[in-house]
Amino acid sequence: LEGLMAAADYQRFQTEAAYQTLVANVVTAAVQETSLRGQLAATQELLKAQVAQLAIVDKQVALGAQARSASLSQGTLVAQTRAQLPPLEKALAQTRNLLATLVGRFPGEGGLPEFRLESLKLPDELPVSLPSDLARQRPDIRASEALLHQASANVGVATANQYPQITLNGSYGTQHTVLPNMDVGNTLWNVTGGLLQPLFNGGALSAKRRAAEAAYRQAEAQYRATVLKGFQNVADSLRAVEADAMALKAQADAESQARESLTVHERQYKLGGISYLALL
Repeated sequence: LEGLMAAADYQRFQTEAAYQTLVANVVTAAVQETSLRGQLAATQELLKAQVAQLAIVDKQVALGAQARSASLSQGTLVAQTRAQLPPLEKALAQTRNLLATLVGRFPGEGGLPEFRLESLKLPDELPVSLPSDLARQRPDIRASEALLHQASANVGVATANQYPQITLNGSYGTQHTVLPNMDVGNTLWNVTGGLLQPLFNGGALSAKRRAAEAAYRQAEAQYRATVLKGFQNVADSLRAVEADAMALKAQADAESQARESLTVHERQYKLGGISYLALL
């Protein structure tokens, strides 16, 4: 009974792991879609600016203010940027198909929302938790623990089979005999017992016990490996969160500097200090 209960726990944890994996894949696909949409929009905006630059350079070349090489260089840059659009569009379409499949729909079927960066709401603070608590929540660790529990129970069953098997059976009842002006009742009971002693089994029971013990050691090793792998994943995730936060801060600083530089150039352009080409 203990072994069967452990097997049921294992299947339950496997189901829980499947749901968690599905949720993680849906979230990953949604975030990937927002990233691709942002990259696609930024590339299109960059291409628009480069095309405007190319138009100005072509006019300068036509008026003799620029060499033909300047137009060719700008045209090459426009072509290179335009070539980045199809791979991004393909990756976005594939991500949408993946997301539809994960939520149980056919690719191309309507009804799926479009995820964008501004639509994502991230938590301001992550909940404080020990790595051991995070690892304990993993269903793969709990499933491996259930297999270890089942293997331990199997050792107990194999050990018990080497001992004499005692069987007790009992019955209890009443019997009534009805005669004229008489009702005779008797109480009946019976107890029987049996003893089965495994004598000549050719060492089969001992071999089964050794096999159960070996299976337990194997399950123990797998459980230990699963726990170590779980702690490794948790440690890697915590380190990744810290490193990504530092990278995000650096990128935010770079964006702030670029935005400030753009503001300065816009003021210079309005005052006639730079050309529209330089502003682009």
